[in-house]
Amino acid sequence: MSQGPDEPRADLESRRVLETWWPLAGSWLLMAAELPLVSAVVARLPDPTVHLAAIGGIVFPLALLVESPIIMLLAASTALSRDRTSYLRLLRFTNGAGLVLTLCHVVLAFTPAYDLVVERLLHAPPEIREPARLGLRLLVPWTWAIAHRRFHQGVLIRHGRSRAVGMGTGVRLLANSLVLFGGFLAGELPGTAVAAAALSTGVLSEAAYVRLRVRPVLRGELRHPVPSEPALTRLGFLRFYVPLAMTSLLNLLMEPIGAAAIGRMPRALDSLAIWPVISGFVFMVMSLGVAFNEVVVALLGQPGARRVLRRFALGLAAFSILPLLVPALCPPVASLLLETVTGLPRHLATLAQRGLWFALPLPGLAVVQSWYQGNLVYSRRTRGIPESLGLFLLTASAVAFTGVLWGGAPGLFVGLAALVTGGGVQALWLRRRCHRAWREEALRPAA
Repeated sequence: MSQGPDEPRADLESRRVLETWWPLAGSWLLMAAELPLVSAVVARLPDPTVHLAAIGGIVFPLALLVESPIIMLLAASTALSRDRTSYLRLLRFTNGAGLVLTLCHVVLAFTPAYDLVVERLLHAPPEIREPARLGLRLLVPWTWAIAHRRFHQGVLIRHGRSRAVGMGTGVRLLANSLVLFGGFLAGELPGTAVAAAALSTGVLSEAAYVRLRVRPVLRGELRHPVPSEPALTRLGFLRFYVPLAMTSLLNLLMEPIGAAAIGRMPRALDSLAIWPVISGFVFMVMSLGVAFNEVVVALLGQPGARRVLRRFALGLAAFSILPLLVPALCPPVASLLLETVTGLPRHLATLAQRGLWFALPLPGLAVVQSWYQGNLVYSRRTRGIPESLGLFLLTASAVAFTGVLWGGAPGLFVGLAALVTGGGVQALWLRRRCHRAWREEALRPAA
């Protein structure tokens, strides 16, 4: 991660970076804990392998794919919610996008489009198709709630209230846990239905809480329609946001592509059952780096920020590998985590522990990508971000396709190797785009 142009003063302190980062990291950690928590409950309900595979192979990937165009509202709102005019323009976009994408979710869950996607495109095992259909129907509120949650979280971060974001995620996890606990006590409910109901309840609760916490900002910092410099126009916003929306869409396309590839490789059902568990745990660790993206966007304008943020990123990347390395090296820790906590059967837990070795680079890559993406979002040069995701998708798909042709390794290993390889290519491209932006920035005063 090469440093950009040197700043003359180092006014931004590492303490300020830490104070901004840790509530966001806590929020991401709590959110990332959601899927392992769901998996732990489903693993203790009837037919756990089938329902875990339905969640990890169909329900979650398709729900994420539908919501992908609004995922980057968090970064956009953090960067642009500077005045009431900009806030209202972003709110109109959030309402419209949330409605359109929710209708797309309804079409997918309640029409023959589901059979086309799940049977012909994903090639899902027959035993998981109907449980997944029910789960997807129960997730209808998901996209609208995510859109409003992420938009208002960005407003809170922009105006120095990042702790409220972490509190909101705590509310989401509490609501989620109550539904999961009720489903566990009931005992005979389908695991996919319990999981989907819990996820919908959680995101609706968080969206309501965040909307409540943003009211003081609307009455205070955003009370008067002071124009931004430069003012946010509809065309300017679309030029800024469309590349970001393409980024999340390309990123989440890897979920159904990966599920389709895993379903065609050795130990397909086992790998699909493990996928939500191990991907949830890996994402929990990666969330430490993912949270850094908004920190870069929010603080990069401070004097001396680039040098301080770069140093923080290096330390965070080194630290974030440890939570995966320890269970990969120590079987008793892996057994405690994968069998006792998440409830995986012994044969699945053994396969999952071996998979951790393939996932080791992912947390560090998340920090590197957040550093470069944050720089590009701050400078409004967002085109390089979907370019990097396109390269990620091509590279990861090529690795997965090679694994299908080879047929010599479980789909879990090939899927994780594809994510690592694609993530490395993505980071290199982001680095290249950032270096170009930094050179232009260095030449601008001279011009």
